[in-house]
Amino acid sequence: MKRLFILLFLIGIFFYGNSQDLRCRVSVQSTKIRGANRNLFRTMQVDITDFMNNRQWTDHKYQMDERIECNIFIKLDQQISSDEFKGTINVQLKRPVFGSTYESSVLNIQDEDFQCKYVEFQPLEFNETNNKDNLTNVLAYYAYIIIGMDYDTFSPEGGTPYYEKAQQIVQNSQNAREKGWKSFESERNRYWLVENLLNRSYSDFRTCMYNYHRLGLDVMSDKPEEGRAVIAESLRGLQKVFRRRPSVYILQVFFDAKKNELVQVFTESYPDERNRVLTILNEVDPSNGTLYESIKESSDI
Repeated sequence: MKRLFILLFLIGIFFYGNSQDLRCRVSVQSTKIRGANRNLFRTMQVDITDFMNNRQWTDHKYQMDERIECNIFIKLDQQISSDEFKGTINVQLKRPVFGSTYESSVLNIQDEDFQCKYVEFQPLEFNETNNKDNLTNVLAYYAYIIIGMDYDTFSPEGGTPYYEKAQQIVQNSQNAREKGWKSFESERNRYWLVENLLNRSYSDFRTCMYNYHRLGLDVMSDKPEEGRAVIAESLRGLQKVFRRRPSVYILQVFFDAKKNELVQVFTESYPDERNRVLTILNEVDPSNGTLYESIKESSDI
């Protein structure tokens, strides 16, 4: 009995003392690559899963049920050489909402500039100060973006240290031959995502993220009208960002994750509040105007 107690104690120390931050589900799809070794892609999926989930990205200690839920979907479309591939990577983050079983989509980003080298059974290694491997650079970058955005929804600008780590990876990758890291390559890539998040000119975006989630969604289970009012008001922060720079990347990132949720939230809204929200949404996110009209239509039924 004493030995069993000691064993359980040591296991507890191992799991709590070596707690990781992410619970990341990874999928690697390679159906467009003909004649390739399918075992290689299965091994790649396992290695990426281990890299994301078994590394400690923060100094905080998480219990298993507290780890940040996220998904990574990699679609490989082209084999450049025996060990190099091109495709896309989709990164998703969901956040639990207090007092409910609902999980809110915080991030749903499609990165079209995914390119990597992968050698089966070769360990994935990452060094924050000097890393030349594009695969682990991309994975680590998005790990920090995921953590930063999650923290921003729980405390005002709580994600700053992790965005700074992501920005350091961008800076270390300025000489990389792979795309996605440089400002001149696109207005909507990894460079601009973290630049926008840390740019003080767009700080209203991050204020919106905190108010929307912590003071809005987290309140709605007990006080739906109060929570919805806070969410409606938080959208004015996005409007301020839009009026400073309409094409700023983080606005697309927000609405790619939130457009359907916004419809759900404001379907039961009061006419005045609904009209205010529709005015903001049609200005800031006109490409989804038809979707947002369903908010108005639902009130007329």
